[in-house]
Amino acid sequence: MSLFSSPALNSYVSSATTFIKKSIETKVFDDAGSKGAFIGMNAPLIGRYGVTITSGGTINLGRFKDPRATLRDARDNKVVVPPDYGNISSKPIPATRGGDISSADLSYDQLKEQLLRSGKLFEDPEFPPNDRSLYFSQKPPKQIQWLRPHEICSNPEFITGGASRFDVRQGELGDCWLLAAIACLSMDKKLFEQVVAIDQSFTKEYCGLFRFHFWNYGEWKEVVVDDRLPTYQRSLVYIHSTEKNEFWSALLEKAYAKLCGSYEALKGGTTSEALEDFTGGIFEMFDLKNETPPNLLQVMLKSQELSSLMACSIQADPNTFEARLPNGLIMGHAYSVTSVKLLDISVPNKTGKIPLVRVRNPWGDESEWKGAWSDKSKEWSLISPEQRQQLGLTFDDDGEFWMSYQDFVSNFEKLEICHLGPQSMGEMQGNRVWEMCIEEGCWKRRVSAGGCRNFLDTFWINPQYVVSVEDPDENDEENKGTLIVGLMQKNRRKMRQEGADLLTIGYAVYKLPEQHQGTLDMKFFKYNASVARSPAFINLREVCGRHRLDPGHYAVIPSTFQPNEEAEFMLRIFSEKKRSTHELDDEIGETQPALNVDDNTVVKPLTDVQVEALQKAFNKVAGDDGEIDADELRDILNCAFTRDFTFDGFSLESCRSMIAMMDFDRSGMLSFPEFRKLWDLLRVWKVSYCQE
Repeated sequence: MSLFSSPALNSYVSSATTFIKKSIETKVFDDAGSKGAFIGMNAPLIGRYGVTITSGGTINLGRFKDPRATLRDARDNKVVVPPDYGNISSKPIPATRGGDISSADLSYDQLKEQLLRSGKLFEDPEFPPNDRSLYFSQKPPKQIQWLRPHEICSNPEFITGGASRFDVRQGELGDCWLLAAIACLSMDKKLFEQVVAIDQSFTKEYCGLFRFHFWNYGEWKEVVVDDRLPTYQRSLVYIHSTEKNEFWSALLEKAYAKLCGSYEALKGGTTSEALEDFTGGIFEMFDLKNETPPNLLQVMLKSQELSSLMACSIQADPNTFEARLPNGLIMGHAYSVTSVKLLDISVPNKTGKIPLVRVRNPWGDESEWKGAWSDKSKEWSLISPEQRQQLGLTFDDDGEFWMSYQDFVSNFEKLEICHLGPQSMGEMQGNRVWEMCIEEGCWKRRVSAGGCRNFLDTFWINPQYVVSVEDPDENDEENKGTLIVGLMQKNRRKMRQEGADLLTIGYAVYKLPEQHQGTLDMKFFKYNASVARSPAFINLREVCGRHRLDPGHYAVIPSTFQPNEEAEFMLRIFSEKKRSTHELDDEIGETQPALNVDDNTVVKPLTDVQVEALQKAFNKVAGDDGEIDADELRDILNCAFTRDFTFDGFSLESCRSMIAMMDFDRSGMLSFPEFRKLWDLLRVWKVSYCQE
């Protein structure tokens, strides 16, 4: 059904169009038109509706859609963005070109060929060996010297004897979260080689150039770096390998620092963030301190079966950094979970299975769990030598240890699980993975940044996305479908140097009425409760929740906690079965009615005098910033129009909508060129009306 098939809506649009046409300032525009009375018409004149003017002079009315909005390929549900807007399209496999991150827009192969031909070593102009690459606010306490590996040792190697979770050691940067992620990554050969190209070396075709791949908000990016590394007294300062001549981990950290803006930008974070950038997966977080889900063991076993990556931690004492507890665990430290097993045990009075969890301390030292099932504990006598051999059990001081599942949930306070989807697995065969849909959008002040449900008056202006749960999960006794919803705010770590911080974000899920069309308005949210919500509104890069829903259609509303906070975001939905998503919109269809401008109509261009007068009036209201907001636009329009028309004036909502329609630089305001285009649009409406 067309949006405008309703007689009532046709009447509304017709009245609004007539009003807009007549509400033209006759002294600035062409001298034509008659006065009319529209007293009491205070509803939004454009509201969430807009216009399109074709080259033939046809005016099409409908729900306003930002001209930069993403297009959708219905065949595979991927987001496609017009290239002239500089946005990123989703790609399921690693890129082969460096794009805007590689030097001088050359691919890795082109750079390498040029360097080998010239005999020079690569010097990365985009991430040079200076203070800007190290920090943006806090200078390191030591005098840093940037050295290449062959200046640090005589026989540097990229990888010695294969990459292992035991290879990596933390340096003097507070990025143990990144270290734990690297340890997890090194356990999976396929995933590791998707990030780290293992054919790189310091001998064959060496030119000081190295490359890595990271998942970056929906696509895989190739990041190239030179091999000049931060050192102090000829030793690496930050992440490094246990072998003094192995450099893959230090170079990986440098490439990630480049992606994030600087080494300092890596201070503080969650293991989930880095693992998402290494895998393209989505993270669930479990609060073990307050309430352990009754099915958590099954979730962990299933996650391991699906090649998910897991990490855990204990909240730090605010007065102590990474404090060591009597049981051997360290507060404020990120650990990786490397295995979950159900082991057969047999004692004189009892036989059965016991769940054990293997945990890895990224420091890789003697800081290990000292309780039951720790290294050399008496509990290991309860299992057979065959099982110990299958586990590859060792009792070295390597930072890896076993503990019972019950001790695990009793001592750790947070568990993070990274689920791998179609952008993660590449060509890995035989593994079942999650289906995924991606939507991208932004919160724009006064336009689409409505805040959370606490702010009912503006909550409805947030972006709205539909997800269809058409079939329940396989073997689900309650006939429900599982959705893992992840809302991610984009580029905030890189924006730290500009003073930006993570916003508090979350989402709500609403069941859509049968046959519903169009966006949900304030009335809907006033009288309908959400059926699911994000676990919390929190200032993390991504908030994620698992929801089991009945078959049907649902609206997901992503938002910041407070209104008018601006950011770009990505909404990802993982599901066991293929689902479809789209933005909930009031777009017009192909059969929409149109207002035709007569072919003989001539809209005279403004004279230089008129343009100058218009700009002077604009500048007087705009002030020093040279832009006007919705309040100022309303002042201009009402001051001009009320001299020639009898009406209550433009509403603030209609002015906001006009700004949204013409705000091409996404500033939330109108510059004079944008304002001038709005005038030109109004002139077309006015001339069309005067001819009727």
